[in-house]
Amino acid sequence: MLSVNTNKGAMVALQTLKQTNSDLAKAQNAISTGLKVASAKDNGAIWAIANKMRSDVTAYDRVRESTDRAASILDTGIAAGESIMELLNEMKGKALAASQAGLSASAQAALAADFAQLRDQITSIGANASFDGANMIGATPNNAVALGDAAGGNTITVTGVSLALASTTITVAGGSVLDTAANATTALGLVNASITNLGTQLATWGAGAKRLEVHKTFIGKLQDALSNGIGAIADADLAKESAKLQALQTKSQLGIQALSIANSSSQAVSSLFR
Repeated sequence: MLSVNTNKGAMVALQTLKQTNSDLAKAQNAISTGLKVASAKDNGAIWAIANKMRSDVTAYDRVRESTDRAASILDTGIAAGESIMELLNEMKGKALAASQAGLSASAQAALAADFAQLRDQITSIGANASFDGANMIGATPNNAVALGDAAGGNTITVTGVSLALASTTITVAGGSVLDTAANATTALGLVNASITNLGTQLATWGAGAKRLEVHKTFIGKLQDALSNGIGAIADADLAKESAKLQALQTKSQLGIQALSIANSSSQAVSSLFR
C-alpha cells in the first residue's frame, strides 16, 4: 500500500540508522578513551567493580608510602644502634685496660677520660636519632608502624627500644667510671652485657627491616595484579574496535542511502495522478 501519511520503510530505515549511529558513537568513545566501560551507563556492574579496584590501587600507593616511612624510621634506629655498638666496643677496650692493677694515676685518668667521652656520646646519638619526629631509641622510644592493607585494618609494627644509658639494653650507667681498677671491672661487666643486649636488639630490628622490604615488594606486585585485572574487564580491544568502527561507518553510509530510497517511495504516489 502506498501512503503519504505512513512510510513504513522509512521508519525501519531510520531506526536502523539510529542504532548504527549509537553503536558508532560507542566505538568512537572506546577508541578515544581506551575503555570499553568508561562510565556506569556503559555497564554498571563492571564499572562498579573496576572503580573499586582502582580505588584499591590508589590506596596501596599510600600503603607503600607508609611502609617507606616506617622503613626510614627503622633504618635510622639501626644506624644509631650500630654506632652505639662501635662505641661500646671501644669502651670495652678502655675498661679492660683500666681494670689492670698497678696502673699509674695518669694512665688511669686518661683511660677514664676517654671512657667518659665515649659513654656520653651514646646519649648524644640517642638524642639525634630521629626521622620525621620519631625516635626508636630514645628514653621513650617510638615504634616504626606501616599500614598493612588498603582498608587500614592491619599494621606492621617494629617496636622501638630505648638505648639510653642505664636502660634495659644499655646497662652502662651515666655514672660508670674508670677511676679505679675496681670501678673499671664493674664498668667492663656492664659494657659486655650492653654489647650482648644490643646485638640481640639489632638482629631483631634487622628482621623487622626485612619484613618491611618484603611487604613493600608484595604491595607492588599486588598493585600490578589489580591493574591487570582492571584492564581485563574495562579496557577496550583497540584492534577490534578499529575494525568495528570501519564496519559501522560503512553501515552508516548504507543506512543513509536506504533511508533516502525509502523516502523517495512516497514520490511515486504523485505519478498515479498524472
